[in-house]
Amino acid sequence: MNSENIVGLVIYVFVSLFMMAIGIAQLKSQDPVGFYSGEKPPKAEDLTDVHAWNKSHGMMWLIYGIIIFVSYLIGSPFVDSILVIIPMIGGVVIPLPFMIWYHHRLIRKFIKS
Repeated sequence: MNSENIVGLVIYVFVSLFMMAIGIAQLKSQDPVGFYSGEKPPKAEDLTDVHAWNKSHGMMWLIYGIIIFVSYLIGSPFVDSILVIIPMIGGVVIPLPFMIWYHHRLIRKFIKS
């Protein structure tokens, strides 16, 4: 394993663990969680089920962290090729619109009208 692979591995492991830590914190939270730092979480009285809301968001972040790590594993054999961009960027960027879509779906499901 060359130095580029080691640096890439450290970065991807750190980022994926950070995303999974967000997920774990959201899973354990007793108060409603937000999707990202720029958004205020809903109030508990505005949600039909705080536990399910937190669990859904926490699992989303856990899965995102796993996807980031797997994208590294898929892309690492191509480190000497431009093809490395496809799985590595794809594992970081492509899930984001799906996460936003899923968050809005959770809003429709759990926020009281």
